[in-house]
Amino acid sequence: MMNFCSLAIVLVLREVSTSTAFTTSSQNRSARMFSTSLFESANPFQSLFGNVASKISDLQQEGMMNTVSQNQLSQLTSQTQTILAAENMNLNLIRSSLETKQTAEERKFRSNLQKGYGAASPLHKIRLFDESNNEDDVRVTLYRDSASWCPYCQKVWMTLEEKRIPYKIEKINMRCYGDKPASFLRMQPSGSIPVAIIDGVTYNQSNDIMYALEEKFPDSNPLVPTAADVRMRAQSLLRLERQIFSSWMYWLTSRDTPDGRMREGFISTLIEVENALTATSGGFFLGEQVSIVDAMFAPFLERMCASLLYFKGFQIRVANGEKTNFPAVNRWFDSMETLESYQLTKSDYYTHCWDLPPQLGGCVNEDGSKQFQDSINGMNGSWDLPLAPDNNGLEPDWSWAGDEAAAKREAVERVTANFEAIVSFASRGAGKSGRSYGAPLADPNAVSNESIQPFVDAAMMVVCNKILSETDAENAACDKAMTELVSAWKKEGGNEVIDKVATSLSYLRDRVGVPRDMRLPAARQLRAHLNWAIKTLQ
Repeated sequence: MMNFCSLAIVLVLREVSTSTAFTTSSQNRSARMFSTSLFESANPFQSLFGNVASKISDLQQEGMMNTVSQNQLSQLTSQTQTILAAENMNLNLIRSSLETKQTAEERKFRSNLQKGYGAASPLHKIRLFDESNNEDDVRVTLYRDSASWCPYCQKVWMTLEEKRIPYKIEKINMRCYGDKPASFLRMQPSGSIPVAIIDGVTYNQSNDIMYALEEKFPDSNPLVPTAADVRMRAQSLLRLERQIFSSWMYWLTSRDTPDGRMREGFISTLIEVENALTATSGGFFLGEQVSIVDAMFAPFLERMCASLLYFKGFQIRVANGEKTNFPAVNRWFDSMETLESYQLTKSDYYTHCWDLPPQLGGCVNEDGSKQFQDSINGMNGSWDLPLAPDNNGLEPDWSWAGDEAAAKREAVERVTANFEAIVSFASRGAGKSGRSYGAPLADPNAVSNESIQPFVDAAMMVVCNKILSETDAENAACDKAMTELVSAWKKEGGNEVIDKVATSLSYLRDRVGVPRDMRLPAARQLRAHLNWAIKTLQ
């Protein structure tokens, strides 16, 4: 007799290539036919500096300045170092200050990464969970996307974490993000992800991987129900997951009819999901314990909340205490967010709303969505200090990630751990664009402008100090340092240095990805403090 996992694989529609699209071919045709360009109607790069910020402008040339001589740059660099020294700002002091503020667990973060231990992180290359597991005994290698965008990778990633199966990670670009290595294409000629090698056998579809993990690791927190009546309910819910996926994709990639047929069709299916969750005795689809059904629903319900608010002005997820027509769905998210496996993989609205269009071939805006786009993109002050709770009610804060101080420490830790590379990356904004990929925030072949790096370096020093500041005096010192830097740069370098530093900071700000780089609370802090620096440069 066919077991539940096998039957689930039959019931759940076979995925299309996750590197290119989520949709069926007919839905892709619909997307191409009716798509309104996201990048024309809601471009976050136009914030603060119009068409200068975060794009390759006429000012930008590889490794050189247009109006500032090498002698002037040398003098400016010296003045910059003098200003930072006067305020005791350098990378070693920032790292030391951070360490004094960190918890014991936070201080072990980097060493745990190398060992595969500790709390789950997208930065792990190996997951052993704890000392009871040995690297030589790892039986699973997961090939997932480097940007943490792929929903099919997400559900496999969650499954491995929830079952606590030790595994190694190889990160592969999605096609819209960058090239794939030849070694991967030899193993997976289609280029699609995820791929997993389990006990030497290659599995190249997410559902097949999940099935194999259940079959080969049956004693590791089973996610498949055994009771016959629960299996039948799970099968019904998996069909419902495909139904809501289809209705979401149909509406998201098309312009609705005048009578709102697509909107109403999606809402009708979402009500079925709401009713299914209302009928359960616990916070998950099958009751008190997470199951394979939750893992199947999670990536797409998460993306529905982000994309439908952004493109259609339709809100599903609300902040705690706010009224909603979908309380059971919101309770389900609350339950999911208690799981470290979901906390690890969860993204934010901004990241989703910029990574979905290139994967789908386009998402279609509708009237009434612009105010939500502006808030998600930080175009109406939503990325400014002080940050409003829950992004003014649009996206619930991740309270499970810690308080504001913890978010600030996380942001500074991620920046200072790779400071030189991040400065070089940011300076691409004043450099030279490389070959374009489908994702507008991806430019892996861009060239950094080395001449501007000393000044971007200085600005990032001040930003990190600002994030860690706890007193009025510390904040005043950061304000003073940034003001003096701007004055010196403008006096000796004119508007070109100012513009290029601002463009570099904007380039970095707009590319902070969740969860790839850090969790949402930390990302909000970094984006907002970069905005503070950018506005000081105006």
